[in-house]
Amino acid sequence: MTVSIRRLALVAGVAASLLAVSCGSDDSESASNATVDQQLQENLGSAVSATTAIGSTQARPTSMGEWEKVWSDQRAAIVKRIKDSGWGRSADGTRVTGPEGFSIDLTKCPVGWSDTEGLSDSTIKMGFTGPLSGPVADAGNILHSMEALYAYYNKNGGFPDATGKRRTVNFVTRDDGYDPARTIPLVDELLDSEKVFAIGTIGTPNQLKVHDKINQRCVAYPAVSNDYSTGDPIGHPWTTSSTLSYTTEAILMGKYVEQHLDSDYGGRAKIIMLIPANDLGIAYDAGFKAFLSSSSRKGDMDYSTQVLDGGAPVTDPLTTIASEEPTVFVAAMAGATCAQTITAVAQNGMKESTKTLMLGSACKSTVKPADMGSDLDGWIATGGGQEELASPINDNDAWTIFARQLLADAGYNYKASPSFGSGFFYGWYMPQALLIAGQLNGGLSRTNLLLALRSMDMTHPELLQGVKFNMNGNKDAFFVEGSDVSRWTPDRSAWVAEQVVDVSGSTKLCSWNTTTQRCT
Repeated sequence: MTVSIRRLALVAGVAASLLAVSCGSDDSESASNATVDQQLQENLGSAVSATTAIGSTQARPTSMGEWEKVWSDQRAAIVKRIKDSGWGRSADGTRVTGPEGFSIDLTKCPVGWSDTEGLSDSTIKMGFTGPLSGPVADAGNILHSMEALYAYYNKNGGFPDATGKRRTVNFVTRDDGYDPARTIPLVDELLDSEKVFAIGTIGTPNQLKVHDKINQRCVAYPAVSNDYSTGDPIGHPWTTSSTLSYTTEAILMGKYVEQHLDSDYGGRAKIIMLIPANDLGIAYDAGFKAFLSSSSRKGDMDYSTQVLDGGAPVTDPLTTIASEEPTVFVAAMAGATCAQTITAVAQNGMKESTKTLMLGSACKSTVKPADMGSDLDGWIATGGGQEELASPINDNDAWTIFARQLLADAGYNYKASPSFGSGFFYGWYMPQALLIAGQLNGGLSRTNLLLALRSMDMTHPELLQGVKFNMNGNKDAFFVEGSDVSRWTPDRSAWVAEQVVDVSGSTKLCSWNTTTQRCT
């Protein structure tokens, strides 16, 4: 995909800030709980070197045949690495091992646990919950893209197994309305009644309610959420990450403000962040406080939050924010409130008075620009390095054409929701992992699927050039550790990346304590 990228002179500074250990903290303890790991600081040189390819002119594949060849070669390399290293399930069946000390004691799995539950000789039953109704129903389109992608692979040879079997995916979905209380019994149903092979959920609050249980059940859990609780391969080895964590994203936001303090804000900035009253909001707030605690310019930045309670009109806190005349406003929200916030900001005068208006990735991935008109002009957004499926910039890109056609074949208009693009981002890597796992010793199994995920290093077609997609056992638990800062550009009707940075392998592991809202 063709992308306009301008590397900023302070990209090294952004990389440094992304290396911060950004676990939750309150105001009084932010300095002690959000410190910078010194070893990571020493590795800054290599982390910055990883950004040198940003903006490269290396050609992307021009056909799906070329893409499939790239992925086939990468899958073969992963399979070879795993086999050559002797990783996998032990001969006595009591342990699975993987890269960088990754290990699971399978004797702790429930009595009657099966490594192949959810598999038949011809099918793979995959379960997923998500918001197919309610105020965040647009995010449910993620599941429609996933289903379309599975259908494509089902029709084109399915998922071959080293034991000679060839399977297709039976994708079983349930509607939780983005309500964590509904997610819990639906996950129980998928595990106990449907007996799915692997399971997924959408949303940070939802994931935090069930990932203990799913790990105790020893079921692979590729969660669609952006929080640090997915970065725990030791305490929660069955849960894998998806995109850039919200906490790290907030650090990037802070670094952007710091970069522009003198040039745009006269040396001082008042930053107000609108956050939801849930774990998503906690993660954004913790990340920004982590940034401030290590910033040499923290004395020049006045940071506060306004919290939006569930179901409350967004106009009320925005009226309060407008009265405080912020220099920078950050909408760290999700779902329908994102578009409502953009509209309200245009109506209450903040669009003219606030120097920087910023969306978080959860908003960027759900806001439909065509519905916003000129209200979106001038906004910037952190996007987790993801491309835009509906962007006209990508009209001639082979992967984009392919993905749009898959949706059309399934009866969906790719322009109807930005979440379709998110669905291809989250959905792309699971078929790849199934194809890898099927070629490991013993063929497809839950432990082989997990090993494939923990060893993955591939080129993701939904990521900007320069943003890596990889995981590495107990050393690197995050698929994505890069992001863009993009600006809505009216004359191109597109988000155009101004800045992209990647610090793959630099995010510290995190055992998330749900009581204290901190890493331990």
